[in-house]
Amino acid sequence: MNERIERDSLGEVRVPADKYWGAQTERSRQNFRIGKETMPLELIYAYAELKKAAAIVNHRAGKLSEAKQRAIVAACEEILAGQWDDHFPLVVWQTGSGTQTNMNVNEVVARRANELLPDGEERIHPNDDVNMSQSSNDTFPTVMHIAIYTKIQTHLLPAIDRLIGTFAAKERRYEKTIKVGRTHLQDATPLTFGQEISGWRTMLEKSKTMIVEATDKLLDLAIGGTAVGTGINAPPGFGEQVAEQLKTQTGYPFRSSTNKFHALTSHDEIVYVHGALKALAADLMKIANDIRWLASGPRSGLGEITIPANEPGSSIMPGKVNPTQSEAMTMVAVQVFGNDATIGFAASQGNFQLNVFKPVIAYNAIQSVQLLGDVIRSFDERCAQGLEANEAKMKEYVDRSLMLVTALSPHIGYDRAAEIAKLAHREGLTLKEAALKTGYVTAEQYEEWVRPEKMI
Repeated sequence: MNERIERDSLGEVRVPADKYWGAQTERSRQNFRIGKETMPLELIYAYAELKKAAAIVNHRAGKLSEAKQRAIVAACEEILAGQWDDHFPLVVWQTGSGTQTNMNVNEVVARRANELLPDGEERIHPNDDVNMSQSSNDTFPTVMHIAIYTKIQTHLLPAIDRLIGTFAAKERRYEKTIKVGRTHLQDATPLTFGQEISGWRTMLEKSKTMIVEATDKLLDLAIGGTAVGTGINAPPGFGEQVAEQLKTQTGYPFRSSTNKFHALTSHDEIVYVHGALKALAADLMKIANDIRWLASGPRSGLGEITIPANEPGSSIMPGKVNPTQSEAMTMVAVQVFGNDATIGFAASQGNFQLNVFKPVIAYNAIQSVQLLGDVIRSFDERCAQGLEANEAKMKEYVDRSLMLVTALSPHIGYDRAAEIAKLAHREGLTLKEAALKTGYVTAEQYEEWVRPEKMI
């Protein structure tokens, strides 16, 4: 492998010649050979947005030349276009402040920007120019917020909307299809399949509302706090101006945090947002379980619905079809639950002026958003859209249900109604046969009072 020599404050380091990173990135690459989880590209792209905004604001403040600003901005735009994805190799398991990833970005931007500078121009330094008016301690929490907020807006919310739309269409289609209800895994009074689906739809709508409300907190940015929150080495108003520039660049209403001491040491906003993601995961667990129960069978289960046969379900049992999309969604849900615990523990580690569990918080939060968006889209396309009601089976269960006896309670009382239900179950009678056998109702009264379509 061809190498070049790079230097930092500790001395010389050999770096792959075809990579833009420098000495500090290479030191981290060698010192933290831990796991295979690399920093998410979403975080890197957020850094590129931030470095671009910082260069523009520093130039306006007279701290950075026009040529350097143009070169830094151009390099950042190339990163945002995905041109240099393989130049960001660092793992999550590094310094807890994310300093080495900040320097990775600084080094890549500086080296590429130097290539873009006109001949004869002064050189761009990763610390002095790209990192001007900044610290890892305020840039990393800033990009955490930018990355998570952006990912939710572009990846998760559209997926939720699509599944809501699918359920809304199914709800309308089956608004008059009567089926048996179930509580405690036992028979209950009837409802329509459309009403059951409406519960799933509303879960998603409520979860989306909570996520949207929570993500507003991510708009507060730590930039401008520099090392410990005081803003040392940054010009007055730097945080506010960078937030405004980021608003222009991204279209999202980012704002400067009102207290940078809080912004560096606390990640309660991410804990709050991820709590809303966990609530969504809990709803997805329930929806997936409902659907795989309702589709169980085809001959020895509930069999009230059919779902698409996407792939063979068994390596040994021919013709078997399994609810694999539900299984995938429930696995994502438990991963999100685990990520939530990790984020909660990590966010509690804000010692003095800095939380030093930032990379693991960012990694888990971004993973949750990625997985939730992916699995919702997959479930929608490969399960929900092809879901069909087995209306004959639904009618059969309604006709056999003992809980229709609830309609008799207002007329003959709870105790007598319970007696009829127990008699029917004990002797294998229909509900009507049992009711008539007790003599508590006539055939005409039964037909008038026990009307499933009036019980929904």
